[in-house]
Amino acid sequence: MGKHPRSPSYLFFSVVALSFLSLTALLIHKVDNFASQTKTVVGHNLEPTPWHFFPPKNFTDESRQALAFKIIQCAYLTCRYATANDAVASEDQLKERQRLLFSQTPETCPEFFKFIYRDLEPWAETRISNYHIMQAKQHAAFRVVIVEGRLYVDLYYACVQSRLMFTVWGLLQLLKRYPGMVPDVDMMFDCMDKPTIDRNEHASFPLPLFRYCTTEAHFDIPFPDWSFWGWPETNVEAWDEQFKDIKHGSQAQSWVQKIPRAFWKGNPDVEAPIRLELMNCNHPRKWGAQIIRQNWTEEAKSGFEQSKLSNQCTHRYKIYAEGYAWSVSLKYILSCGSLPLLISPQYEDFFSRGLIPKLNYWPVSPIDLCRSIKFAVDWGNTNPSEAEAIGRRGQQLMESISMDRVYDYMFHLISEYAKLQDFKPIPPPSAQEVCEESLLCLAEPKQKEFLRKAAASISPNPPCSLAKRPSSNFFNTWIEQKKKIIELTKQMETKNAVRRMM
Repeated sequence: MGKHPRSPSYLFFSVVALSFLSLTALLIHKVDNFASQTKTVVGHNLEPTPWHFFPPKNFTDESRQALAFKIIQCAYLTCRYATANDAVASEDQLKERQRLLFSQTPETCPEFFKFIYRDLEPWAETRISNYHIMQAKQHAAFRVVIVEGRLYVDLYYACVQSRLMFTVWGLLQLLKRYPGMVPDVDMMFDCMDKPTIDRNEHASFPLPLFRYCTTEAHFDIPFPDWSFWGWPETNVEAWDEQFKDIKHGSQAQSWVQKIPRAFWKGNPDVEAPIRLELMNCNHPRKWGAQIIRQNWTEEAKSGFEQSKLSNQCTHRYKIYAEGYAWSVSLKYILSCGSLPLLISPQYEDFFSRGLIPKLNYWPVSPIDLCRSIKFAVDWGNTNPSEAEAIGRRGQQLMESISMDRVYDYMFHLISEYAKLQDFKPIPPPSAQEVCEESLLCLAEPKQKEFLRKAAASISPNPPCSLAKRPSSNFFNTWIEQKKKIIELTKQMETKNAVRRMM
C-alpha cells in the first residue's frame, strides 16, 4: 500500500508555526533595532561629551534582548501607564492649594538668592528666544522642557557616572514639591565641570546654558548639582542626611581636642595645578598641614569606607582646593565646622556667593601656597575663639541651605528664567517624557535606593520670598567688599613674613 499523503491541516499548522516564528524573530529584530536608537537618562546609546571625554558606560549586565525590552518599557510605556493610573489633581484643586499656600507668610530667601538676577541679567533686555535655545544646544548634554507640570528630556550626550539621572530626579522632585506652580520652561543643560559660554566670545549674543558652576568670565547659569540628591558611586547620601551625618561627626571632639593642623584629602591628578602644588605642603611641622592623595581605585573597592565624610572633621582646619574646575567637596568641607581654608576659588556654584572671607571662611593665597596655609593655621591657633567662630558660621550657612532652600532656589531660578522666554515651550519630537516611575525603571538597584531616599513630598509651605531686583551697584559692591577683605588678609601675611625675616 502506498503512503498516505500529508493532511492539509498538518501543512497549515506548519506554515502558521513557521510564520509565527518568523514574525517573532522580525519583532525581536525591530525591537532591538528601535531600542538601540533610544537614548536614556541612564546613558544608553549616548556618547560622552566631546568637550570633556570620559570612558563610555558599559551595559553588559543583561542580555541584548532583555535590555532592549527594558529600554522600550521604561522609556516609552511607563510614564503613560503611571499618568493614566495616578489621581491627577484638577485645576480647581491646584488653584485652591496654591491659594492656601500663598495665604501663609513665607520666609525670606537667603541673601545670595539675589544672584539669580545677576545670572539672568544678560537676557533682561533681549529676552530669550527659541534661537537662543537652539544655539546653546551645541554646548549642551541635554535639554529639559517642562509643560503643564510634565517633564521632557532631549538627550545629546552622556554625563559622567549618574549626574544626568540625579539632576533630572531633582527636577521631578521640584515638580512634586510645588505641583502646578513651576512654569512652562525650556532649558539647555551641560553636566560637566567647566563653564563654556565665555563672556568675551559670546558678548554680542549670550547663550543661556545651565550647569553646576560658573565664573565671573562666563555666562553659564549655576544650578544645584546632582549630589544634593545623592552620589551612589561614592556612597554620599542626599544632602539633608549627609549634612546631619557630617555635623554629628564634627561634634565628636571639641575645638580644643581637634588636631591643630590643616587637612586635605583628594585627587591631585585632575589637571589641577593648585592641587599638585598643595601636595608639596604635606608637612605637619613645617607647614602645619596634612595632605593625603586619594586613591579612587582602592577606595572604590572598599566602598569608600576610609573616605566617610563624617569621619573627616577631626582637624581644626579644612582645605578646599578646586580640581579640574569647581568641586562638590566645598559644601562638605564647610559642613564640618572646622575653619575652612579656601584657596582663591575661581569657580562659583549657586550658594558659594553667600561666602564672605573671614566671616565664614579664611582666604588662602595660591602664591606661596604652603606659607599662606601655615599663616592661617598659626593665626587660628593663636586666636582659637575667632577661628572656631568662623568655622561655626560656615557650618551654619550650610545648615541654612537645607533641601527646602535648594528647591526654593530651583523654583525661583526657573520662574525668573521662564519670564524671559519669548516663546511657548514645546517638547521637540525627539524628547521623551520622564517621570519618577520611568527613571526608577531604568535605574540600577543601588541607584534606586539612593533615588528613593531623596524623594520629596508636597511642601506644606510656600517657597521663600525672593527679594526684588537689587540696585545695579549691589553686586559690584558685594564683590568689591569681599576682594578688599582678601587683600587685607594678604597684607597681614606679608607683614608677618617680613617680621619673621627681621
